[in-house]
Amino acid sequence: MVLIQVLLPTTVGAEDAPPVGVAWTETRRELTEKFDGLTAYTRSPAKGVWTAPDGHAEHDDVVMVEIVTDTFEQAWWRMYAARLAARFGQKSIHVRAISIELLDEKP
Repeated sequence: MVLIQVLLPTTVGAEDAPPVGVAWTETRRELTEKFDGLTAYTRSPAKGVWTAPDGHAEHDDVVMVEIVTDTFEQAWWRMYAARLAARFGQKSIHVRAISIELLDEKP
């Protein structure tokens, strides 16, 4: 089993991008259709901080979306992360995959 975590911004970064509510609705629909569900931690956004190439600190509020699935299709996720970056007006979207073992499954 694989736990896929996606960090999505709580605001849209490009003026020509759709409103964040529209972006979230579309993303939730797509992921739920493909993976039969997801968990989004939306109650209190996480505070992201990183150093930009020019040396100044960048800040972003993000929400963690988690999906549990049998396999990690790296090529699909690369394509989808690029689509999400465009949708949310970001340079990139952070996606990570972690191998997990579910305790409620029989071996």
